[in-house]
Amino acid sequence: MATLLLDRADLEVRFADGALALYENGTRSQTVPLRLIERVVIQGARTRLDTSVLLKLAEAGAATLLLSPRAGRQVAIVLGPPHNDAAVRLAQARRTMDHDFCNAWARDLVTAKLRRQHRLLTQAESRRPDARKPLFDARKGIDAALRQATDQHHADCPRLRGLEGSAARAYFHGYTALFAPELDFTGRNRRPPRDPVNACLSLAYTLLHFDAVRAAHAAGLDPLLGFYHRPAFGRESLACDLIEPLRPIADEWVWQQFSSGPLRPEHFSTDKGACLLGKAGRGHFYAGWERFAPLPRRWLRQRCAQLARRLRAEGEPWLETFEDDEVF
Repeated sequence: MATLLLDRADLEVRFADGALALYENGTRSQTVPLRLIERVVIQGARTRLDTSVLLKLAEAGAATLLLSPRAGRQVAIVLGPPHNDAAVRLAQARRTMDHDFCNAWARDLVTAKLRRQHRLLTQAESRRPDARKPLFDARKGIDAALRQATDQHHADCPRLRGLEGSAARAYFHGYTALFAPELDFTGRNRRPPRDPVNACLSLAYTLLHFDAVRAAHAAGLDPLLGFYHRPAFGRESLACDLIEPLRPIADEWVWQQFSSGPLRPEHFSTDKGACLLGKAGRGHFYAGWERFAPLPRRWLRQRCAQLARRLRAEGEPWLETFEDDEVF
């Protein structure tokens, strides 16, 4: 097991004999060896665990994502021990101020995202000839943005953000045409999502973001220091950067969950304008996500490892050599 999902009411988690023991109504229902857990997602209402459980998870390198019980919004991430490679973070901080580096990084991310959006719409057109017109118009909009984004002389970060925004408007005009009218999906909305498709997109992006934070942390990178998404208070900007090219493949997965997968309108409810994925729907969602997630997780690990290697070589000359007995 790579991911442990805790999504039950009145669940208690204890650590015993190298494993997490799950108790429901005081009765031990399941035992999961700690060595099998890579990540934990907690969304269940009134899930109880003490600091010893979080400590053991962190020591084992298993990250924990805390989601709001109903809306599935990220509340906190608990990571394992930090990487001790100061050279990587020194160079990373320096590169956040390097405009040429940030522009090149952003151009790679945005063009990769636009190409994947274009590919998704092209593939969808062969499956949905009834939606050919909105899909064709959406691809035209993405084509126009892509041509400008690949211009190395004019595509700086602010301009790329504008191109990404215009492409997103075109893309969602086509993407919305793929879903049944009863889902009431007319475009991207969030905080809170107001329809079933947006509820699933938000949760999928949240889980991608969690894996990006975890991959960056494991590689010795600072998840807060991004190059396209500028560093901002309380935001893991590097993780936001990393998931941009992955959003279209998550979009395709969400489409599959409604077109040929298990998700149905009855799995959702509405509360104060927010569309909520119910417990049965979450069971389907997370089961499908675990089958889908290995590929983007592998991509994130590889991308973070490549970036860390480059930054380490840049930062090592700045490190000071010292002996332990000189410090203590």
